[in-house]
Amino acid sequence: MRNFKELKIWERSYQLTLVGYKILSEVSNDEKFGITSQLKRALISIPSNIAEGASRSTDKNFLRFLDIALGSAFEAETKLLLLKDLNLVKSDISFVLTEINEIQKMIGSFIRNLKAKSSTSKLKSNT
Repeated sequence: MRNFKELKIWERSYQLTLVGYKILSEVSNDEKFGITSQLKRALISIPSNIAEGASRSTDKNFLRFLDIALGSAFEAETKLLLLKDLNLVKSDISFVLTEINEIQKMIGSFIRNLKAKSSTSKLKSNT
């Protein structure tokens, strides 16, 4: 079991969620129950799945939650692009898109490292 608050991917995705919520406050009421509702769920899902996965007792279980977090990051990126391209937000959200791309890379790297660690420990236990 890991302390999720010590994971940089959790911290950055948590901060991204806070920023995302501030941006979504600009979106018109017409979209409150459409794309904004879906984007909020996707953003919240990223740090939530990292935290839940960190509480699991095996790397295999943690990897499953990291995969879900990564999927949510791509879903959130898609919805952010829609907000931008449909001109539904007034502010420039390019920094948010850059940050979500960095978080995607971090989660992907974390997954690869965890898989490599698991493979190495399996090899050691077989010898």
